[in-house]
Parts: sequence; structure tokens; C-alpha cells
Amino acid sequence: MSRLDHRLEAEGEVRRFEVITGAIGRRRWSADDRAQILEETLVPGAVVSEVARRHGLTPQQLFTWRREARKAAEAVPAFVPAVVAPEPVLAAEPPAASLRRKRGIRHRRAAAIEIDVAGVKVTIENGASPATIAAVLGALKAGS
Repeated sequence: MSRLDHRLEAEGEVRRFEVITGAIGRRRWSADDRAQILEETLVPGAVVSEVARRHGLTPQQLFTWRREARKAAEAVPAFVPAVVAPEPVLAAEPPAASLRRKRGIRHRRAAAIEIDVAGVKVTIENGASPATIAAVLGALKAGS
């Protein structure tokens, strides 16, 4: 090998190279293509590097797409289903109860939580389960 030979590889070794033709620049992926590629990364046992390689991407790009998708999903408010039930019909009062009211004894009202957010009033009546209360508060936090 002469001192003027600038090749770094030994004779006979063949390396792979890729020729890119056409306009050089960023590739544009449609929302559907991105979603399809992201779904591949979410399959149990999927390796992000392999999915990226298969589509000509870097793993960092896929992780960025995943982070952006996660942020977009968090921005969508979660709603709790509301059930509208008719008011229960009260039975006729016994005579003793009507006498107590006439004497000025206050009738104790059932406890309730009332929340007013942006003109929307939410009332949680006594006896609501903790899971229901947590779901309502979570939906209000997500919407504000």
C-alpha cells in the first residue's frame, strides 16, 4: 500500500451504501401513516428500533411521535356519563311530621356537593360512591 493511497478500507471489502435521488429534505408522513407506525410500536413485544428501521426512521423520531400523541390524548377532556333520573315521588307525610314543621322545627336537608364551573352546575347527592365523586372531579379537572 502506498503512502498516497487514501482509502481506509482494505482491498476486497465491500461496504453497503445508499444513493438518494430526487429532492433532498424531510419526509412528510400523513396522519394515517404515523398512526399505523405508532400502532406497530404499541404491540406487545414490539421493538421500537426494528419498527423504525423497517420504515426508514430513527427510534428518536418514533419516540417523539409517541410523546406528541400522548400529549394530544391528554389534552382531550374525559367525560363522565350522566344519568338523568326522575325525582322520586314522596309518600304522604305522617301527621306527626306535619306537626313538627308547623312548630318551627327545621327539617334537615340531605348533604350534597354542588360545583359550579363555567356556568355548569354539578350536584353530587348524599350517598354517591367515592369512585363516582373521583370521576366527576377528574372530568372537571381535565376540562378546565
